[in-house]
Amino acid sequence: MIRKATASLIVLLLCCGLSISQKTANPYELPLEEVHWMREATLQQLNGCCVKGTNGLWLHTPDGVGNYKALWTRDFYYMVEYAGDLMDPEEIKASIHYLMNGQREDGCMPDRVNVDAKAVYSPGGDNNPMADHALDNGPFMALLVCSYVNQFKDAALFGAVEEKLLKGLDFINRASSGLVYNDPENPQCVYGFTDTVKKTGNLLFTSLIYYKACKEMEALSRKYENGNPNIYSVRAKNIQKSIHKLMDEESGMFWAADKDCRQIDIWGSAYAVYVGITSEEQSKKISEYLIHNVDQIFMNGQIRHLPGSDASWNNLFVPIAEGAYQNGAYWATPLAWVVPVIAKQDRPLAKKLLQDVIKDFQKNGINECINTDYINIPNYVASGTNVYWLTR
Repeated sequence: MIRKATASLIVLLLCCGLSISQKTANPYELPLEEVHWMREATLQQLNGCCVKGTNGLWLHTPDGVGNYKALWTRDFYYMVEYAGDLMDPEEIKASIHYLMNGQREDGCMPDRVNVDAKAVYSPGGDNNPMADHALDNGPFMALLVCSYVNQFKDAALFGAVEEKLLKGLDFINRASSGLVYNDPENPQCVYGFTDTVKKTGNLLFTSLIYYKACKEMEALSRKYENGNPNIYSVRAKNIQKSIHKLMDEESGMFWAADKDCRQIDIWGSAYAVYVGITSEEQSKKISEYLIHNVDQIFMNGQIRHLPGSDASWNNLFVPIAEGAYQNGAYWATPLAWVVPVIAKQDRPLAKKLLQDVIKDFQKNGINECINTDYINIPNYVASGTNVYWLTR
């Protein structure tokens, strides 16, 4: 199922006495032992997370011991985007079709598809969803396909699904400004790693995911001459023009939303820099904010959603204790974009944070999120894949 590294290659590198820059393309110059450990640990998570669906397809579930019994769209995107080199492209393609077969007639893409091929459109239980759907389903489905096509040059797949992906993007509610909009009177779930948080109004993170999806769809549409690239171009430009509506001028960071949960979004602000939507000045301010507040927002190399001054979100779909899960715990998933943003201004700090999280993984396991005397979901695959990417 997964591409295995050869131990002989590692031994050869160690014996040759090469400099670390010669041994690995990793830009943070980690010791080779840490790079190798992270690769093997990620392979273990990817192998362990596979469960067989009723149709015989191996599904990559969110946890590395196969407790979950579904293929989640956003989690699978992170696996493919950040560890696609460790995965079987044929299995990725089959899983893409498995997810896309769950698209509703109105265009809504699934949040997940269970092992019995039943599509589910909202976070929450299969029989007690938190909303009708999640607003990131369509953008993440587009990003998943684009990531696979870009890595494995599968023009045929893109041509076969481009129209369906556009329909999935069309389904997502957007304001006239182009930003993804969550109606306070009928709120849907937002970005899946904050799906319990009831953010309403114009949304930061989901708009950024939509922006990135449109940029990548435009590029592939032009490259393979499928669909109308101008549709995606216009939508991305509208988001770029309007994202300032969510800017907090005092801090230089972005609000998570402009109605409910009008709070500084640490993950989302860093992601704005990562996807290239911010100006050079804005990027510098966000990078510096992360650096100056490192002691308040990081623990063992992992990062919380909110600034240290905010103990919890203002509005939630379900009660969550302060400091737990999406309401104040520390996560490894966003490090894939947070660490590079910090490195723009302070590469030694970026390296230290990366080494801190690897040390925590080695000591306490690869977990979904942590806090003092708190661990949630051991063997969480996206934590592993997203940190692994930084060591490649």
